[in-house]
Amino acid sequence: MTLADLRTKIYADGAELPGMLAMYREPHIKGFTTNPTLMRKAGITDYRAFAKEVLAAIPDRPISFEVFSDEFDDMERQAREMASWGDHVYVKIPVTNTRREPAYDLVHRLSHAGVKLNVTALMTLEQVQAVVEALEGGAPSNVSVFAGRVADTGRDPVPHMRAALDILKRAPRAELIWASPREVLNVFQAHEIGCHIITVTNDILRKLSLVGKDLGDYSLETVRMFFDDAKAAGYRI
Repeated sequence: MTLADLRTKIYADGAELPGMLAMYREPHIKGFTTNPTLMRKAGITDYRAFAKEVLAAIPDRPISFEVFSDEFDDMERQAREMASWGDHVYVKIPVTNTRREPAYDLVHRLSHAGVKLNVTALMTLEQVQAVVEALEGGAPSNVSVFAGRVADTGRDPVPHMRAALDILKRAPRAELIWASPREVLNVFQAHEIGCHIITVTNDILRKLSLVGKDLGDYSLETVRMFFDDAKAAGYRI
């Protein structure tokens, strides 16, 4: 299988404009996501200015920007402004605030007001169920289940994501995102179950060039790497 055969759309996940623009030139990158943590790591200090610069440079693919308030009324204010930045903007709303208060009412209100949402940081199927109920009948939306973090807890994310897909059938305008993947294999796992979107960071995107690589050649390259590094270090016994 090649990248052209994938039914799952690949979204680049990052906050460094040069990297985003490099991914924009790749036809297999169908959209973009970011979040406050990635933006802080990238040294972004002016949220609005950064977003406007990105949207000017990438005018025709979905891009998600995340609210950063912990109060639902202020989240709504931020979400409505972000939505005004462009028709291809999806506003990321966390599934709860930091006090574990669910954002379902806000999600319903915004979605049914026409705001395209990316409801983020979901882990449990109960959260998926509640979010889908809030989105049903609303604007086009994304539901981001953090499959990689589910896997970090020792749980197999594949049946988890398959169950989430089944729940999303109730909201045909919502697409499931396989979020926080850990390896290239996750892209193909998402494809196999029919997941709509997978968000991928640049470090994993760079590994996509390895898809289909001959394993014998890869083995030889690895052996040469060990040999060359040992030689360069001047090791002796």
